[in-house]
Amino acid sequence: MAKKIRGNHDGENGENDSYTIQGRGEVSRETLVKEVENGKHPNHSIYEINGEKYVRANPDNSSDNNINK
Repeated sequence: MAKKIRGNHDGENGENDSYTIQGRGEVSRETLVKEVENGKHPNHSIYEINGEKYVRANPDNSSDNNINK
């Protein structure tokens, strides 16, 4: 379970095609989406834009754990 997931902004238009998980390294968007959908990262959820799924941190009082910080 990841507490901090960072978006890499490595897509064509700056979207996250991969994410970095502290202690694990780079993970593809496809892999991370599946992991979140399977409940592996309960503090994160999926959102969809133009038919593409992305991961985001669930809202809380801390800005330190935002994916695109």
